[in-house]
Amino acid sequence: MPSGSPDSKTRYIVKSVVHASAILGSFRSPGEVLRLRDIVSRSGLRKGMCFRLLYTMHDCGLLEKVGENEYRISFPLSGQHRFRIGYAGQDRSSSFCRQLLDGLVRACQKTQFELIVAANHHNLKAAIRNADGLIREHVDLAVMYEGSAPEVAAKFQNAGIPILAVDIPYPGATYFGADNHLAGLMGGRCLGQYAAQQWRGSVDDILLLEIVRSGPVVGTRVEGIMDGIKDFFPAAAKCRVVRLDTQGEFGPALECVRKYLRDSPPRRVLVGAANDSSALGALRAFQECGRSAYCTVVGEGGEPEARAEMRENGTRLIGSVAFFPERYGDTIVRIATDVLLGKSTTPAAYTTHQLVTPENVNRLYPNDALFVQLAREYD
Repeated sequence: MPSGSPDSKTRYIVKSVVHASAILGSFRSPGEVLRLRDIVSRSGLRKGMCFRLLYTMHDCGLLEKVGENEYRISFPLSGQHRFRIGYAGQDRSSSFCRQLLDGLVRACQKTQFELIVAANHHNLKAAIRNADGLIREHVDLAVMYEGSAPEVAAKFQNAGIPILAVDIPYPGATYFGADNHLAGLMGGRCLGQYAAQQWRGSVDDILLLEIVRSGPVVGTRVEGIMDGIKDFFPAAAKCRVVRLDTQGEFGPALECVRKYLRDSPPRRVLVGAANDSSALGALRAFQECGRSAYCTVVGEGGEPEARAEMRENGTRLIGSVAFFPERYGDTIVRIATDVLLGKSTTPAAYTTHQLVTPENVNRLYPNDALFVQLAREYD
């Protein structure tokens, strides 16, 4: 056989490498997650062979297993478009925002997405300015974590850029975040059960701490709290209900509740807050005036500050519904990938919720003490 013939060259080809190349070629973009059956369809290989190759390539670190029979490539693919994601939202002033953004940064690094970050600072002009900047940067998708703004949504839509809204819905955007009414319901049931069992139904006021600027959808979180209280404590319908707009921040919550307490005699109060910052501000106000024993507080978010408070002896913060923002990044990137690849997506996807209490906080977050110790060492 002539040394230059095609057959003489093909005898050096290793079929298993060819098959592995077919597996890798099934992935069309960074961060794309494929099921076993997707890879079988795209590669043309038999299911049994695909399974063995995927198992081996995962064991060798070439593929990452992200779910039951779901895989993602572990390194950048040459010659393929690198998606650019724009993130615009609140600054890093709250632990929720920091955890969300840190998780998104890690997820984008793993999937080789380019992330461009802008802070809106709850300011519409800044949000519009940042939208213009992200459009000039030619982002493929915008992730928004801020109060709903039709003007901002319109800019991205006119530029043909899809939006993924986090926790606060945006016009025309895919939504990911809290199931607000469910989260509120879980917190409210915690309060209602406490009122019925510990206070024997002796409740005077129900104090609901809202975030008006976040819009009506987030407002359903507070409505859920009220519904949950009534589930275990039907007599709540006879209690005085006071609603305060805390802006979702510790300082305004502290001032609002201080004023409420100045105008009210000592009485037993159930406090349901739309987020943990508001819950902790309310708790501080009750502590300042020596009325801690008169309040029972539940927050939303499961933030580190709330978890620290729940570890204090005799705390009046009896629960917080965790949203796990530290896990948001991977889900945001997965949804973004599906949107950008034109895959079918649901209009809304929700994070996991779990009630964190003084009784289970150490089991759910066993590493909190380590993080506190590290923070002290680097102060």
